[in-house]
Amino acid sequence: MRRPVWLGLCVGLALQAVAWHAAGAAPKADLWPRWQAHDPASQGVIDHGAWGTFLERYLVEGDDGVNRVAYAEVTAADRAALNAYLEGLAAVPVSAQNRAEQMAYWINLYNALTLQVVLDHYPVDSIRDINISPGLFSGLFNRGPWGKKLVEVEGEALSLDDIEHRILRPIWADPRVHYAVNCASIGCPDLQPEPYRGADIDAQLDAAARDYVNDPRGVAVEDGQLIVSSIYEWFKSDFGGDDRAVIEHLQRYAAPALAASLERFPAIDDDRSDWRLNDARAD
Repeated sequence: MRRPVWLGLCVGLALQAVAWHAAGAAPKADLWPRWQAHDPASQGVIDHGAWGTFLERYLVEGDDGVNRVAYAEVTAADRAALNAYLEGLAAVPVSAQNRAEQMAYWINLYNALTLQVVLDHYPVDSIRDINISPGLFSGLFNRGPWGKKLVEVEGEALSLDDIEHRILRPIWADPRVHYAVNCASIGCPDLQPEPYRGADIDAQLDAAARDYVNDPRGVAVEDGQLIVSSIYEWFKSDFGGDDRAVIEHLQRYAAPALAASLERFPAIDDDRSDWRLNDARAD
């Protein structure tokens, strides 16, 4: 019996989805030109105090040194405060801000939205279990929350993917973005204990880079092999495009002993990721 054409097409798309998921492929930076607008002369300062208060109350350092969120302890009042903070950010005329203030805005928006999504679906073992992204196979394959439109800014509906891959990465072309946006997972760079701020953004990004590069989750030498976070594989183009460029980037932020150790590696031997939720209760 001849198989219907549509069935063959569906099977083919399904196999592509499986391959994409297995490979851990990441979206390319794809500029959304609408968000290039900015005002270099702006002296405006966006208030992230509510986000700072939330982090102070619920971000804790685990026994393994990983910053974790006490999701189970977040009160109804503080969830409401987080929602109000996000509503306030959505109302900010971000296109009228200077570049540094914009960068801090988008990073804080991304991180607060990610935390809101986890809280809305908690308890979960991994953010990848929050299968709310749109797509033909969203019910069959784990697509996570990154593709769902979660907020509207200046009349545009935005997803986490939009913020990271269509705004932050292409506009700033700064690999340190990957140390700032948090994926609510153990293997990712830590959610930082303070909001990002335009006036301090460069120093904050450098500190986040040093924290991760000098943590075994970021870089480790094990049995004579160089093992790095999968972030450096998924986004290799952002870190220079090849293993040598990634290693040079790592040396820039590595402590002296690690930097010296990296000198003997011509290439990366392996990469790894840990998608377990950064939940304080699981520490």
